[in-house]
Amino acid sequence: MDDAEANILASLGRVRLCDLAAADGLPSDGYKMCVSALTQSLAQYSAAVVELPPADGALLRSGLDSARLFFHQRGYGSGEAGGGGGGGSGDAREWCKTSGYYADPQMWLEMYDFRPGITPVEPNGVAELPPSGLPDMFSVLGKVSREVLDAISFSLNLRSSTFTELLDNIPLRSQEVSSSVLSACCHSRPSMEGAQQHSVASQDDEQLLMFSDQENQIDKTLLTLVKSDRSGLYIKDLQGRWILVDGDLGPLDIVVYPGLALYRETAGYVNPAVHKTEVGNLQECMFGRCSLVFKLMPRSVARLSGEEMRAAGHGVDAQFQVPILVNDFMQTEHSANQLFPKNNEPSPHVEQEASYNFVMKRKKEGRKTKALPPSKRLRLEAQRVLKERVQDIADKKGIKLRFCSLRDCESHIKSLDRPCENIRTEIGWPPGVPFVHPHDLPNKAKLMFLEAYEPGWTASQQDLESRSL
Repeated sequence: MDDAEANILASLGRVRLCDLAAADGLPSDGYKMCVSALTQSLAQYSAAVVELPPADGALLRSGLDSARLFFHQRGYGSGEAGGGGGGGSGDAREWCKTSGYYADPQMWLEMYDFRPGITPVEPNGVAELPPSGLPDMFSVLGKVSREVLDAISFSLNLRSSTFTELLDNIPLRSQEVSSSVLSACCHSRPSMEGAQQHSVASQDDEQLLMFSDQENQIDKTLLTLVKSDRSGLYIKDLQGRWILVDGDLGPLDIVVYPGLALYRETAGYVNPAVHKTEVGNLQECMFGRCSLVFKLMPRSVARLSGEEMRAAGHGVDAQFQVPILVNDFMQTEHSANQLFPKNNEPSPHVEQEASYNFVMKRKKEGRKTKALPPSKRLRLEAQRVLKERVQDIADKKGIKLRFCSLRDCESHIKSLDRPCENIRTEIGWPPGVPFVHPHDLPNKAKLMFLEAYEPGWTASQQDLESRSL
């Protein structure tokens, strides 16, 4: 592991589950610091690390041992690909019914899906014997994911238990089937077909990293939690770099990253993780790479609407304003290239807007206009610098700014519950300086902000004005 990668690993947000537990009353400083570390890591790296209590960590480690033994004892044949309890059917309409064992030779992957409410059976009608401990691990990871989800809602200034309507009942009612699923996975087990090919490639070049065919994967989950016995999970960070997120984990640590359903429900404020899994360099391991993957899923009959974000005063783009049924959302194709265009190429809308601005600028330059008075030029320059300072602070802290329009904020200017109160807190706005938006701040507040960060700024600008006259 090189120094740059080690520094990135050290920067991943690491929080303890016990510190994420919410309590009645005012939030403690420890809770706010824990939530801040979690959300900043999700914003910067699309992943975070959660430390579990010792008992839960021991349960997951024993679960990994059980999964390793389960796959090792199970013979693999080509006829089993996509078999088991329908786990690998590939039908998007069956997304909430997968269970049991299946294999995907192209991805060198075997899985056993545990979904409460469904009893998987073998093709001969005999009930499958799953890896041990899955029900207990499902319960533990389900609790962890809900705690993380509540912390995210707190960071967005949403009401507590905002996402409850999207989730399954606790416990499940009679005849209900869980939407969430716990998968015991095994990558690159030597007995799988095709293992020899990638094993030979790894022997020829020990530094060669091989990945599954689907390198830009995005889960359609609210949250995904992963615990592995070997490193190999890569996620793209804010700068588009592939980051090894499980290369320096302790025995109690698990990786958590957001999915596409959370991105949709939060109107784009929480970006989904784009990830891939290393499947090479395991030729010396007879068990392959085993992992436990918990996917917190929304109920199929729920709707993703972003209404809570609007109610909290957040600006919501048009693409998120039309509610969509979860079942329809799961059957819609979504690709990383659609969400994050390569090389940060501007969308046609951005290009059109830039062209329009250029034409308007040329028209304005062609007109004969009276020079602005010094006081007006000072206020306009303060407006421009203010926006740059706010954006610069947000970029350094990995905060995604999405300001509301002036119309959205007119009724909140004198209210304590204004839309950007959470942004004001996150970027460390100077005490005593009013904050609404850069576009509608009073002129004095603009100058006060700049003076707070750059004492003497106003005097220097006035000096420049006097020299230019």
